[in-house]
Amino acid sequence: MNTSPQHPTDPRLDRLRGAAAPRRHNARTIAALTTNPGCARRAVLDTAGVDKDALARHVGFPAPFGQSQFAITRGNAFEAQLKADGCAELLQLLRETLGLDLAEAAYTDLEDVGGVDTQEVRHRHSVQKLTHAADDSGTLFDHPLLRLPVAGEHVYLEPDLVAFAHEGVFHVVEIKSFAVIDGQADPDKVAAAAIQSAVYVLALRRLLGRDDVVSPDVVLVCPADFSNRPVATKVDVRKQLIILEHQLRRLTRVEALLDLLPPGLTLDLEPDERGHPTRSTAELTAALGTLDARYAPGCLSSCELGFFCRDEAGGRTDALGTSVREQLGGVETVAEALAIADGTWDVPDEQAEAAARLRASAPVYADALTGRAPAPTAVPALSVVPALPPAAPLPVVAP
Repeated sequence: MNTSPQHPTDPRLDRLRGAAAPRRHNARTIAALTTNPGCARRAVLDTAGVDKDALARHVGFPAPFGQSQFAITRGNAFEAQLKADGCAELLQLLRETLGLDLAEAAYTDLEDVGGVDTQEVRHRHSVQKLTHAADDSGTLFDHPLLRLPVAGEHVYLEPDLVAFAHEGVFHVVEIKSFAVIDGQADPDKVAAAAIQSAVYVLALRRLLGRDDVVSPDVVLVCPADFSNRPVATKVDVRKQLIILEHQLRRLTRVEALLDLLPPGLTLDLEPDERGHPTRSTAELTAALGTLDARYAPGCLSSCELGFFCRDEAGGRTDALGTSVREQLGGVETVAEALAIADGTWDVPDEQAEAAARLRASAPVYADALTGRAPAPTAVPALSVVPALPPAAPLPVVAP
């Protein structure tokens, strides 16, 4: 990957990051950008290449990220099984899912470039093969190396596989080791796989220079039930593509966010002779607090600073979830919401709708605590704790 500084024309990003080399993006970190596009803190830190994991550990809020070794080993074994003998087992799935004619299918491994394994050489080789793939209808391209510009940096990406199906349309194939049990999969894991696949779709579209030759329907392959028997389904990632492109454009306009920061702000983690950051925890916490955050509960599973931001958001309506924050319409703290509900807060005109909902909810809540039936109300009550959506079944196509 290109290790040149990001946004070299703006020294504020280098100063913010400090002496450390910029952290490199990959498909997972790019996908994570879509989970909370309104967070200025994350936009600035990711553009500067700040090591958010090291920062979170130093301020006392480490994030328990990462897969277990067992999950990694199982995933590698499942992928190897699918790709054995020229992707024979995977081809059986694609024949049903994409209408691929096995009689015309071929397999090309783009990882082998005559013993030269530099990313630039592999990327050029992938570009050459993929841009001339129209003459090889029905070819499966394994280990292509794509490239996507992110905040001034070329990020190299390697999807599990790209299938060139009939009618001249590419499909990205994403292989995951989480199970589909009785036709259903964990909706959070499916959503994460869809976002990551959208990163590959966007990179492939940029490589080919056309959107219409890369399908927004990616093929997700998972093990069925408690076995290694694979099942596949098409997942539409058009929504994820829109969000992803918006957030990438936002990163390229980070200068407007930097203009709002104090001059000379830095989050430098330069270590002393013992390997500990020279700056105190209190100093770094204060510096981090100058970056505007937009915490939501989903940040805990997608951002290294999620636990820090949750602690920082204590007592604020942000901590109750995105839907509550939007319904409350500018009511920033739980104390303010309670004061509005009991009528002891002078409500400005722009919060009138939220105030009406809160005041209608107050007697309903009080009646629930005392066990009385709530009195009818014409104003819809605000649900302070958003309900969890039911797990939607994931349609699958068995081999």
